[in-house]
Amino acid sequence: MADRYAQFVSRVGCVALTRDVPMASCTTLRLGGPADLLAEPAGADEIRILLREAADAGIPVTVIGRGSNLLVRDGGIRGLVIRIGRGMRAITRDADTLTAEAGASLAELARAAAENSLDGLAFAAGIPGTVGGGLVMNAGAYGGELGDVCAWVEGLRDDGTPVRYTAEEMDFAYRHSRLQAERVIVTRAAFRLTPGDRAAIEAVMADLAARRNEKQPLNLPSAGSAFKRPEGYFAAALIDQCGLKGFAVGGAQVSEKHAGFLVNTGKRAADFEQLMREVQRIVQEKTGVRLEPEIRILGEAAEAEGGA
Repeated sequence: MADRYAQFVSRVGCVALTRDVPMASCTTLRLGGPADLLAEPAGADEIRILLREAADAGIPVTVIGRGSNLLVRDGGIRGLVIRIGRGMRAITRDADTLTAEAGASLAELARAAAENSLDGLAFAAGIPGTVGGGLVMNAGAYGGELGDVCAWVEGLRDDGTPVRYTAEEMDFAYRHSRLQAERVIVTRAAFRLTPGDRAAIEAVMADLAARRNEKQPLNLPSAGSAFKRPEGYFAAALIDQCGLKGFAVGGAQVSEKHAGFLVNTGKRAADFEQLMREVQRIVQEKTGVRLEPEIRILGEAAEAEGGA
């Protein structure tokens, strides 16, 4: 594997690579072991190079954004991690449409919409992820979802082949898009918005921010809502109903402020994953409802935990 990595690094000299990057530094949970290699491409062309050379070298590829909805296990991630972020954040306007590269944060996108007096994205101002990651899961809050305003999405398949989907072709549903079943890396997308009043839009954003600050544990590392909303229920209400606020496994804890958030006060991803399983088990035993994780889990367990 070392030889393959050396060959790979030498063949992608135009793209900056970093070895043994702790994934705790790349996730909002502040958890996770090292990635063998990390690249932060500056555009679709660099992504194509990385995909082609990784395939030729037999190196597995994992794609992440800001890591805001991600738990990386303590053993880290083997192969190459492509982080879509700082090098792909451009946002442009054409009439009532904003086009954003996948690495732009949803907060940046919402702010750009407000600054251009365009309505439809105020709900996204407090979602901590990127445009790319948000589209994969159809991120939403306070009654709005990205699928409501998406016009089209562009991306690359594993082999570097470009794809473009209309909003209708994206198959958006609650926390779902077609990208969850496909190996497509989002590169950019367009959002069709409505002309509005900047002051009114910013007032809505300020109100939503105040509501988040009041109700959510923003002072502690988390991955946002840990579980999807079960049909006919609210995950936070079920967890609270089961008396699980404050319930902890090691350094991982159900927030005492908002039961839908699991927060990290320690250093072990294994604790957090075990807490997720325990919450699922207890809620199902007491209510009959199976909670489905909203958090994506990647990587290997540490060797002491039986990982590879």
